[in-house]
Amino acid sequence: MAPQPFLADRGTPIALRQVLEALGDLGVEADVVTYPLGRDPKLPRVRVLRAANPFGFRSVPVGFSFRKVILDLCLAVKAWRALSSRQYVAIQASEEAAFLAVMLRAGRNVPIIYDMQSSLPEHLAEHRVFRPAPVRWLLDRCERWLANRVDMIITSAGLGAYAASLAPGIPVREWEFHAPNDPVAPEEVESLRARLAIPKGARVVLYTGTFVPYQGLATLLGAVPQVLQSVPDTVFVLVGGAEKTLAELLPGVEVPAAAVRVVDRQPRQEMRRYYALADLVVSPRATGRNLPLKVFDYLGAAKAMVATDVHAHRAVLNDALALLVRPTSDALADGIRLLLQDDDLRCRYARAAASFARERLGWEPFVRNLSANYAPIIGRKTQDVSP
Repeated sequence: MAPQPFLADRGTPIALRQVLEALGDLGVEADVVTYPLGRDPKLPRVRVLRAANPFGFRSVPVGFSFRKVILDLCLAVKAWRALSSRQYVAIQASEEAAFLAVMLRAGRNVPIIYDMQSSLPEHLAEHRVFRPAPVRWLLDRCERWLANRVDMIITSAGLGAYAASLAPGIPVREWEFHAPNDPVAPEEVESLRARLAIPKGARVVLYTGTFVPYQGLATLLGAVPQVLQSVPDTVFVLVGGAEKTLAELLPGVEVPAAAVRVVDRQPRQEMRRYYALADLVVSPRATGRNLPLKVFDYLGAAKAMVATDVHAHRAVLNDALALLVRPTSDALADGIRLLLQDDDLRCRYARAAASFARERLGWEPFVRNLSANYAPIIGRKTQDVSP
């Protein structure tokens, strides 16, 4: 049960696609009950069941919205019909769909896996409706109620200890996703540089992901003028802007227009060109316990990284893998300037990322880990899988 557009080029749907591919490699068939939006993932052993779209919605934003509430109700109806027509080994439900799964399971002997991509109270706090203390208290109680009524919790990296504190005795696992690193021809990189109007020889700092406040884009943009003082030929490329201008996305933030490129969300297979273009990558995450999925891609791309020193990043990163700095514009600026000006240090971080990715982020280890995680629920053992 996936309460998002699927397939779409954003974190949770991308992660779900990897899970479905790995389950297919293990011989497991899956039905995906999801929103009436997104591309056909075209995966073997996967059937996509789309909820109704009574109001003809063409998009749904990241985070809470009344549009999402309506689509969740439609998703619940679709899931109920699926459960009534077919016998399933397990239900895996992400985010708020886990509440629906628990209610729909009544009278059925089917285990539930809660795919906890983020803490819902923490995530919803971005919306002013959910900020008052009584509302936060109620959300915390609801999250604890949910965690104690599922059979397993699989979380984003960084959320494992938190999930375990919510539901002692419920098995908890953490995801560690595959990060592809396909080669890119030099002419592809130069073509992208020309398309983005980045001068030859200019340094490129890359950010990818959503532009919601907790990702820390305002903090990153606050660092831009300071970086330009020391490295004036730097260009910041921000991928994920959903066809909006910088002023529309981050009103009130003033940065030199010539130093920033805002790019719409890109298909994941296209991102390899952006990584190849970049001199370094940044993750300015400000809040949250869960590791941003992009960090795995950054490591897989073998790029030097500047990241804020917050719990979410420490779930995987350490001082050998990335330059970790305080979550302020001044600290980000200092870190970016240091790596842009120190070629040896930048290369050292890039080599460390490449080594980590080879050992931990290949496809075969991902499938094996997934098999081991699911074994208590679906009764399958870890097995050798061809790359």
